[in-house]
Amino acid sequence: MNAKTPQVTLVGAGPGDVELLTLKGAKALAAADLVLYDALINPALLDLVPADKPRIFVGKRSGKHEYPQEEINALIVKYALEYGHVVRLKGGDPFVFGRGYEEIQFAAQHGIVTAVVPGISSAVAVPASQNIPLTSRGVSESFWVITGATKHGQISSDIALAAQSSATVIILMGMKNLEDITRVFQVLGKNNTPVAIIQNGTLPNERLICGTIDTIYQIAQEQQVTSPAIIVIGQVVDLRFNSEHKAHIINEANRFSPPENLNF
Repeated sequence: MNAKTPQVTLVGAGPGDVELLTLKGAKALAAADLVLYDALINPALLDLVPADKPRIFVGKRSGKHEYPQEEINALIVKYALEYGHVVRLKGGDPFVFGRGYEEIQFAAQHGIVTAVVPGISSAVAVPASQNIPLTSRGVSESFWVITGATKHGQISSDIALAAQSSATVIILMGMKNLEDITRVFQVLGKNNTPVAIIQNGTLPNERLICGTIDTIYQIAQEQQVTSPAIIVIGQVVDLRFNSEHKAHIINEANRFSPPENLNF
């Protein structure tokens, strides 16, 4: 019989790059008795788990199998009672389209102590990795983060509301509905609004394509851009530094010498 106190720690793994996991997240993995992890987790993160502790995949792989949420909830409780400290490792931030709240709520209903370690959301980190600000003075004063597909597979009605504003619109899980998403903006006359799609954000195989509402779907088809990808819509896309511009700025900064009498 397990003598350890059952507990569940929900850990956000961040957008992909291992180094973007928080220190608290790393400590939780090191203290785990068992880890349940999703499909979009960087495999290198599992190296932080003690070698003798089980690591169990409960995500979707190549569209062939998907664990129902109810089954995942049940496994969390089962393993916490059997092993003690279960770490539930989820991509990005577990409370941003991660169904994390459902999982800790289910565990708590079974008398299990729960904790949440926030993660860096891909909605924010991935655009930043490509020098795309979500807000910028005089350009965008706010941003929306919207799912690209509801539980029924349709686009969210919130996309139409966001499209009416001047805010930046970040869409997660939207590649399958990309054409329908662009049509929403076209109906509102936003045909020339800049769009960026970032695939595999923060990873070595990260890809970026840019276009407008009118052109982005065709470009994505031609470039064979697939999920996981973040869609960023708004004037902020045009603020992105290209690599040559960024290198020029860095070189200029490196040539700067502070006055000799300046004390820090």
